[in-house]
Amino acid sequence: MKRVIGITGGIASGKSTVTRYLRELGFTVVDADAAARIVVKPGEQAYHGILEEFGKDILLEDGTINRPLLGSIIFNDEHKRTKLNSIVHPAVRGWMNEQKERAFAAGEKTVFLDIPLLFESRLTHMVDAVILIYVSSHIQLQRLMKRNGYTEQEARSRILSQMPLEEKKILAQAVIDNESDVEQTYLQVNELLNQWGIER
Repeated sequence: MKRVIGITGGIASGKSTVTRYLRELGFTVVDADAAARIVVKPGEQAYHGILEEFGKDILLEDGTINRPLLGSIIFNDEHKRTKLNSIVHPAVRGWMNEQKERAFAAGEKTVFLDIPLLFESRLTHMVDAVILIYVSSHIQLQRLMKRNGYTEQEARSRILSQMPLEEKKILAQAVIDNESDVEQTYLQVNELLNQWGIER
């Protein structure tokens, strides 16, 4: 039986720790963030759609999209953010489905989809079950400030732009608590794989 497991969390909750470990175990993890970078490369359909909507001023000298600039344009403008999402999201979903089908065609039984905004983007239909990578809001804030060099206010505004982890906890089928050391996180991943009968 083929299974698609969604992995989600919040900014700085530690999803990459879990996805890196799953890859080390030999699983295919399809990353939505990687997909979002690939589908906006020069020549791709979403790239042309973005230029049509936002103009050539958002390009860097090498012809690629200036992501920080585009981010600053849409961050405080809901209409423009919705427009960008309507261009990028279908392309991302298409690319992720392609990678998933490729893994299944190669004989894999379980594929993991790493989708940071899985619940916010209403993408639960893409997966059979969801694993939430969880940390408390206090730890999340500290880690984000340390990782990105944000002020407390900058970090808070980014955390608040996502659905609270406490709410996601209720919606997920399993929770990995990522507050302790990495060994504890790996232990929980192994226990869950055993519990769900997921093998390589």
